[in-house]
Amino acid sequence: MRFFSILLFCSFLILKANAAPGDTTWVQANINQLDYFNNFDTTVKFPDGSKKYRKIIMVFTLGKYVCPGTPTYCSDWDYTVQTYAMNKVGDTVELGRLITPYGKGARMPASWQQDYFFDVTDYTTVLRDSNKIRIHYSGYSGGFTANIRFAMIEGTPERDVIGIKSMWDGSFAFGAAANPIDAKVAAKTLTAPAGTSAATYRLNITGHGSDPNGCSEFCQKYYRVIKDGSMVKEKLIWRANCGLNNLYPQSGTWIYDRGNWCPGDLVHTNFHPLPGVTAGGNFDLGMTFEPYTSTGAAVYTIYGAVVYYGGMNKTLDASLDEIIAPTNYDGNFRENARIGYTTVKIRNTGSSVINNIQFSYGVTGQPMTTTTWSGVLNPLTDTVIDLYYAISLTKATGTNVPYEVNIVSVNSSTDNDATNNKLTTTFTPAPVWPTNITVIFRTNAASIGGVSETEWRIFDETGAIVKQRINNAVSTNYADTFDLKEGIYKLAVTDAGCDGLNFWANPSAGSGSIQVKPTIFTTMALRGYFSGDFGCGFNQYFKVGNPSTGIINYNAPEISSLNVYPNPASDEVTIHIDGVATVKGKLAITDNTGKLVYNLDVSQNTIKLDAKSFQSGLYFVSYQSNSLAQPKVTAKLSIIK
Repeated sequence: MRFFSILLFCSFLILKANAAPGDTTWVQANINQLDYFNNFDTTVKFPDGSKKYRKIIMVFTLGKYVCPGTPTYCSDWDYTVQTYAMNKVGDTVELGRLITPYGKGARMPASWQQDYFFDVTDYTTVLRDSNKIRIHYSGYSGGFTANIRFAMIEGTPERDVIGIKSMWDGSFAFGAAANPIDAKVAAKTLTAPAGTSAATYRLNITGHGSDPNGCSEFCQKYYRVIKDGSMVKEKLIWRANCGLNNLYPQSGTWIYDRGNWCPGDLVHTNFHPLPGVTAGGNFDLGMTFEPYTSTGAAVYTIYGAVVYYGGMNKTLDASLDEIIAPTNYDGNFRENARIGYTTVKIRNTGSSVINNIQFSYGVTGQPMTTTTWSGVLNPLTDTVIDLYYAISLTKATGTNVPYEVNIVSVNSSTDNDATNNKLTTTFTPAPVWPTNITVIFRTNAASIGGVSETEWRIFDETGAIVKQRINNAVSTNYADTFDLKEGIYKLAVTDAGCDGLNFWANPSAGSGSIQVKPTIFTTMALRGYFSGDFGCGFNQYFKVGNPSTGIINYNAPEISSLNVYPNPASDEVTIHIDGVATVKGKLAITDNTGKLVYNLDVSQNTIKLDAKSFQSGLYFVSYQSNSLAQPKVTAKLSIIK
C-alpha cells in the first residue's frame, strides 16, 4: 500500500528515545547500489519491542546511479526486488516486493528517486532488536540504488500480532509435469498460538518467465487457498491496469498487463482471512494452482505467511491513511493536480461499523471546509472517497502549497484514537488557462471497429461535458476552437487500446498528437502527455479566470457522490450513493472503451453487484439523477480476479 502523505516530506532520520503515541521513530536500514543479481545485507538495530506501534511503514526509496564505463544495459529493465527481515531467532519474512521500472523514461533522469511504502505492521514481532535486512535483487545489470527506512509510529494497533508463521518462499516452476508446483505448496498442519482471535494468510506472488503462451508473466492463471480441505479463496494472478501506471512513460513495455505486477510499481499483497482459527486449534493450510502444462520457463515467485491476531483494540476508530489528491507525490501522479475535490483513503480500525465521518480540510492556514461522508464502512476495511469542494483549494497559487485533512468526528462522536485523524501534504495547483483555446488533435492509425481508439473530453466542475471529440476517424487531423466560461475544468484524454498516441512497441499504429493552443504562437503544457506515450489516458486540470466564486453548491447536501467498495473488487462490490436523501435515477457502468456493460434504474442508496460477472479491468460507474438539478457523478472501479 501507499502510505501516509505526511511521511513523504520527512527528511529527518532519527531514533527517538522517549516516544509518545503518534511519535515516529525512524530506523535507517540499507543504502545500496544494486549492481547485479545478489543479496545485499545490512544489520539493523530496531527498538527492543517494549513499546507498541500503531503502524510500521517500510519506506523503500528506489533511485538511479550512473553506471561506470559504457554498459549495454543500465537501469533498463524490470527487475524483481524483494526485501526480507531475518532476526536473531531465525525468523525470515518477506517485508515487501517491487519491480524496477524500465528506467530511461522522460521522468527518470540520473537523479530520479521514488518512494514506495509498505505497511509491515504485521511483522512487528520480527522487527525488534537486531535484524538483518536483505534486499534480494534479481537484476542482471546495475543502475539502481536502494535506501530503506522504517517509520515506527507509536500507539495502539488495530489488533495485536500474536505470531507469524512463514509458509512458502521461492520461485517455483509452473506447469512442469515432473515438478508440479502444487507439491511445493502442499498443505501444512499449523497450530494457532494462545491469544489468537483471528488469522490471515498474506501472499506475495508474481508471475515470471515466458513459454509459448506467455506464462507466467503474460498469462492469467488462478490459485486457490485451501484450508482443511475446503477452498477459502480462488484468485487470478493478474494486474489488469498497467496502462494506468503512475510511473510513466518508461523505456520498455510498461503498458502491458502482467502476472500480478507492473513495471515500476510495488507488488500488491493478497490478504485471505482464514475462517474458524482459534487459540490452540490445529488446521491444515495449502495452495493449489490452475491445471496447466508448460513447455517453457513459466515461474511463480511466492512468499506466504500466516499472521495470528488478538482481538480488536478499539471500538470506534477511523484511520486517515492517505491523501491521494491534492499531493505532489509521484505515486499518485495521475490523480493530480486536481482542483476543488479532495481524495482520501480511510480505514475502519475499530470493531464497530462506521456510518459517517465528518472531515475538515483545506490549505493550511486558510479557512477549512467541513463536510460529512455517509456510507457503510465495515471493520478492517478501507475505502477511497472524494470530499466536496474546498474553496481554499480552488484559490491556491504557487508551488508546494501545504494542505491538510482532519477527521473531526466518527458516527457523530469522538473516535478512540486521535493520532490517526490528521494528515498533511504539499501540492502544486493546476494552471490558469485563457478563455479561448484551440485543441489540435491528430489520431493515429489504431482503431476499434473502425473508430479511433483515442478521444478527448472537457468536463466542468459538475462533471458535465462541455466540449468533446469522440468517435473519430483514424489518421485524421482535427482543430476545435471554442470559448470557456470562468470555472474549473478537466481535459480527459482516453485511449481504449491503452497504448496512447505514440508507443514504440506498436509501430503499425503510427503516431498521433494533441495540443492546446490559445494562440498560433503559444502551446499550453499538458501534464501527463509525454509526446503521446500515456497508456490508457491522462487528465489535465485547469482553471479559467478566477472561479472561486462560481462553484455551484460546493458543500450542498443535495449534490451526490459515489462510494464504491471494496475497490479493487473481485467478488461482490457495493455502490453507495451519498449526499442525497432521495435516490431516483439511473446507474450505469462502462468499460475502459466507453462500452455500456451494465445499467439499472435505482431508487435506493445502496446497490450490491456480483463482481464475478465482470471481466478483470477498469470500469467507470455513474449515477444520473432524474432531477436535472443534480449533476451526474462518476467513480472508477477496478475488477481484479
